[in-house]
Order: sequence, then structure tokens, then C-alpha cells
Amino acid sequence: MDAQTVLVLNGPNLNLLGERQPEIYGTATLSDVEGICAAACREAGLDLDFRQTNHEGRLVDWVQEGRSASAGIVINAAGYTHTSVALRDALAACRVPRVEVHISDIREREEFRRFSYLSDVCDHHVVGHGVQGYGEAIEWIAGRRSER
Repeated sequence: MDAQTVLVLNGPNLNLLGERQPEIYGTATLSDVEGICAAACREAGLDLDFRQTNHEGRLVDWVQEGRSASAGIVINAAGYTHTSVALRDALAACRVPRVEVHISDIREREEFRRFSYLSDVCDHHVVGHGVQGYGEAIEWIAGRRSER
């Protein structure tokens, strides 16, 4: 990984996009999301490293891997958003831009989904914009790079 690479991390159950609760998350698949991210990176002249896991520790490891050696991190931590202090601490140690993404608007969901452990350690948030929010997050990172 290098300073030209955007690391896009996806948490638990996002591998089920398109099947799981399409009334909330839509019918796009994780492969469709990867395509959106690839197009946004191409447009910005950046490389993409796109990953998904159902394991909290793996997400923490990946955040640590990209914390100083990437253009930025886009993270949809899914259920770990509301439970993981360990993931929050890993993001807090980052020296690159961090964008929290949620397909649905977590502020309008069940009470337990309204709190994010990640919000205060991320630099930008894209919430409730569907899968297109991933592209918006990458565009934001690209804009930050051009400001430097």
C-alpha cells in the first residue's frame, strides 16, 4: 500500500448486500460497491484496495496497516460501528484522512444504531446516501489530497 491508495474497509454482513434487507440497503451488491469505488478512484487518479470481513480484529489490523501508508481510509464498519472501542482506537491512531460511511441513515434507524463509536475519530461522514456514498467518500479524500 502507498500514498496513492484508498483503503476501503467493509465490516460484518456487508458481503450480503443485495440479499439482506433490500428495503433498507437496496439491491446493489458488494461487487457493485467495489465498482463504484474503482470508478471514483480512477477519476481521482488513485488506486483502490477494497476489503470486507466479518471479523473485528481483522478490521483493526487493516486500519493499522493503512494508518500512515495510504491516501485515506473509507470505512463502513457496519454493526461494529455501534460496539467496537478497539476499532475506534485504531482509527484514532491514524495519520491519514478517515471517512465513515453508512448506506442507510443510522440516525433514523433503531435507537441502538444511532450511536457511532467511530464518528469522533473520523474526519468526514457520509450517511444515508446509499452505495453512492462510497464514491462521495473517495471524492472527499481526493479533494483533501489536492488541498495539501
